[in-house]
Amino acid sequence: MTHFSESHRERFGVEPICRALQVAPASYYAARQRPLSARRVRDEALKVKLRHVHGEHFGVYGVRKLWRQLQREGIPVARCTVARLMRELGLAGVVRGKVKRWAAPH
Repeated sequence: MTHFSESHRERFGVEPICRALQVAPASYYAARQRPLSARRVRDEALKVKLRHVHGEHFGVYGVRKLWRQLQREGIPVARCTVARLMRELGLAGVVRGKVKRWAAPH
């Protein structure tokens, strides 16, 4: 809600957007003042580390290897978190081998 309002506030204004979304304008302003959550702060720090480790290994590490490398470096993080953050960053590992294409059944 706040992201949408932020991106369109210059054109429409906050109050009309809130009215259309049936949200109190005070909720929008309270959300803007709220500090970032602990997860968001940790995610931002992990994103920096993920970019660094992924680049350090020539961009070939996928989720599993990147997760294992972080474990070796003493950074406790869940594998699903690494997968989620890699998706957000657009990072992917290299797929080795031949791409298998299956013929559609007739």
